[in-house]
Amino acid sequence: MIELRDITKVYHLGEIDLPVLKGISLKIEDGEFVSLTGASGSGKSTLMNILGCLDHPSGGEYLLDGKNIAGLNPDERARLRNARIGFVFQNFNLLPRTSALENVMMPAYYRHPAQSNGVIRERALKLIRLVGLEDRMHHTPAQLSGGQQQRVAIARSLINTPGILLADEPTGNLDSTTSVEVMNMFRELNRQQGITVIIVTHDPKTAAFTDRAINMSDGLITEGVSEELSATLKK
Repeated sequence: MIELRDITKVYHLGEIDLPVLKGISLKIEDGEFVSLTGASGSGKSTLMNILGCLDHPSGGEYLLDGKNIAGLNPDERARLRNARIGFVFQNFNLLPRTSALENVMMPAYYRHPAQSNGVIRERALKLIRLVGLEDRMHHTPAQLSGGQQQRVAIARSLINTPGILLADEPTGNLDSTTSVEVMNMFRELNRQQGITVIIVTHDPKTAAFTDRAINMSDGLITEGVSEELSATLKK
């Protein structure tokens, strides 16, 4: 599904060029459950933005389903992003004065071709049930716990039936017990629905839930988390 070939990203800050990605080559197969790990400043968030079509690389090729999308303009990236990719963020990014159900429905209104409000609502109700929040669907984010807000965010990310789910530090604002619940939910989505799930995290315990950990350091891919370490962290 995803192939990166010698991807670079350079930010131009006045007269200074700041290289952040320095030649990333990577394959992620359809239906994989992987994590991008590394310390702050390693380049993992920049790589996530490129994978999610939020940004474009300075050089290299990004093949999605065999098509090079590295050179798409912002409008083309937005259409592709809306149709193929779901996002979950550390800070949830929910609309504060909007119910959980309406938050889940929101991205569907930007999809083309447009669907009726009834179709969107029915899909959102199914997703609210999927994440176990049917009894809280009319509550606003302020009336929900952190774990419940993240469940709403996960449901929202699925409203347009994406093939790829990108989660940026999804457990960063959660306690350890809730973090395990959320990561198990990602695993179930991957196993039961075949969604390609990519978790961006600095936490090895979170990375250990995934099937493959891709470690980054100084804009390059280094070794992943070993199978032995993964088994240890999951205990």
